[in-house]
Amino acid sequence: MTDPATTLTHRTVRVGDIDMHIAEQGEGDPIVLCHGFPGLWYSWRHQLSALSAAGYRVIAPDMRGYGRTDVPSDPSEYDRRHTVDDMVGLLDALDIDQAVFSGHDFGAQLVWDLPNWAPGRVRALMQLSVPRMPRSPVRPTDGFRYMSSQHFVHLHYFQEYGPADRELGDHPREFLSKIFHALSGANRYLDCWDFPSEGNGYLDVLPEPPALPWPWLSEDEFGYYVDEFTRTGFTGGLNWYRADDYVWEQNEELHGRPIAVPTTFIAGAKDPVLEMMGEKPFETMASMVPGLRSTHVIPDAGHFVQMEAAEEVNTAMLEFLRGLD
Repeated sequence: MTDPATTLTHRTVRVGDIDMHIAEQGEGDPIVLCHGFPGLWYSWRHQLSALSAAGYRVIAPDMRGYGRTDVPSDPSEYDRRHTVDDMVGLLDALDIDQAVFSGHDFGAQLVWDLPNWAPGRVRALMQLSVPRMPRSPVRPTDGFRYMSSQHFVHLHYFQEYGPADRELGDHPREFLSKIFHALSGANRYLDCWDFPSEGNGYLDVLPEPPALPWPWLSEDEFGYYVDEFTRTGFTGGLNWYRADDYVWEQNEELHGRPIAVPTTFIAGAKDPVLEMMGEKPFETMASMVPGLRSTHVIPDAGHFVQMEAAEEVNTAMLEFLRGLD
């Protein structure tokens, strides 16, 4: 007989101004898992099963703009006020006072901000792939514009509404296979910087991927992403990039405040994000996160570490969670 406490369920809850789809599994202390681009609740499938089996209530939303959650059209509605309100509203809708939050990619950036934006609602952090770093001294889009004068950079290409939406939306299978491979431990993503911005779209600079299945992604698993993004397109996810300036402005007073809640950080050794963060990203992060208890760097894994090295990530998470009891 199936144990209802370990059965994956889906539902939609009203969170502020949007309807949010969530996947839930397990009973116990709550954990909220926040994906990034181009992700879905499904990006946490391995963590949902492992953490719920260990006695936790695990909640993985399709974040604002993704999957079966509403997709506001205005990029300003992806700013930090809205995205924090989503997480606080989610806790309120589920009658949860405080939760452990885990984020990956844009989800990690949001989750890093939660303790200062929503004090008292965050018990601890389990952060993946994107370390806490100082606030940029320049407006993000100004930095992206300068970088794009040197080489292709997706951060700039994504800012204008239209070109990227059409390119990726017209070729979801090609884009998803290319980006999953390009950011994985099997590739060096920064080779994309060898291409000029002029005359190139994202599909032009991403490498050709090997045929599926891969050690960490089956054809059926990949098909779930293709089906969802074929239905929705990528504009919702791209709007998180287009909100970068809003987030930067709103974080002027809060970003530098230390993160004191218990925290663990997990990343793949071959994640290009770490390479882009400078010489000593972990030392910088530790200076900003006095609550940091552990750092795990997983050999051979890339950016999608929770899928590429699911067992190692689950072990690190459970070790950290047991230390909170």
